[in-house]
Amino acid sequence: MNDAYIIDAARTPRGIGKAGKGALSELHPQRLLAQVLEGIQQRNDLNTAEVDDVIVGCSTQQGKQGCCVGRMAVLDAGWDTQAPGFTLDRFCGSGITSVNLAAANIMSGMADMNVAGGVEMMSYTGTLKGDSLVIDGGNPHLRDIHAQPHQGICADMIATLDGFSRDELDALAVESQKRAKHAIDNGYFDKSVLPVHHLDGTLALDREEFPRPGTTMESLAELKTVFSQFMDLPIDGSGETFNQLVARAYPDMKINHVHHAGNSSGVVDGAAALLLSSKEYADSQGWKPRAKIRAMATVAGSPTLMLNEPVPAAQKALKKAGMTLNDIDLFEVNEAFSVVAAKFIRDLKLDPAKVNVNGGAMALGHPIAATGSILIGTVLDELERRDLSTGLITMCTGGGMAPAIVIERV
Repeated sequence: MNDAYIIDAARTPRGIGKAGKGALSELHPQRLLAQVLEGIQQRNDLNTAEVDDVIVGCSTQQGKQGCCVGRMAVLDAGWDTQAPGFTLDRFCGSGITSVNLAAANIMSGMADMNVAGGVEMMSYTGTLKGDSLVIDGGNPHLRDIHAQPHQGICADMIATLDGFSRDELDALAVESQKRAKHAIDNGYFDKSVLPVHHLDGTLALDREEFPRPGTTMESLAELKTVFSQFMDLPIDGSGETFNQLVARAYPDMKINHVHHAGNSSGVVDGAAALLLSSKEYADSQGWKPRAKIRAMATVAGSPTLMLNEPVPAAQKALKKAGMTLNDIDLFEVNEAFSVVAAKFIRDLKLDPAKVNVNGGAMALGHPIAATGSILIGTVLDELERRDLSTGLITMCTGGGMAPAIVIERV
């Protein structure tokens, strides 16, 4: 089996994901991702005619994000028409899965050089009209087998079952904001972040737009829980409420609602891409690989609780790599909700100082299918900055899944 190497990682800053308000919200999703592809090409003098594939995660593939945004962004970036592209959806995990597939193709010997990443314009997807607030597509047969509540309700269910208090989860959110501010102030993201421009060439955004560095425990205490307000809502045309849906699987559960806007991931726009190749192709181009893919894994579990799989995903990836938790220098677990990171740290008995060291999605935002690719680049940059060796990245996804990847600097 060949080794797969990360040559470069680039991304946009994350813009507030509200139509007409966020700095990126007027851009087309294809154009947003294309600007990252342009940056990857220019930074590496990339011969785009030799790209074996461009693998792009995008979760809401409708309207402007439909029509195979991966291939369309390749064309929009002005790459050679011989460069193919496709689009995949593993909900929030799409940006890790795209990288894992790109690496697997290189490891198998079927590709020499791939680009992988993701894009999500939540300012756009928030304007789309849907018939259901759940992810089962309104399928009554599936719903009879597996009740799948809104992810925020799942987070509150897990906090209830595992005994996490609001204060514990708020404290993690405050720490995320502090770490993000420190990272931004000290330029820790500068290596990967590319400025984004409007069609007329004017600057759209060159910095993170979402963080709220003044967040305190006191300011979070003033926020109302969000998902308690969902419980009596009809979830689709059937008229069933979230209370009834939860009761299908947990008839006796009294949910302690603890998540709110401050300790949940932020709604943002963003895109990211990584350049991967074999060692032989890298040598032929004069590239110096930055990291090697040590292992990849994907697991699945309860679709009702939905968010619990990062721990087993990390364990599976470590087993495939022949490593232990002690072999990992830095961990990144997406802060979809505070309880996800809290449970990951507690269940694996990790030193919190090694997890999400530059803040996470509670501070910086979570552009769904782009986030996984962003996190891989973030860990790689930080390993280099600290002169450390290994990183593990994982995240929960809708439907009760989690991809994971272990990288090692070279």
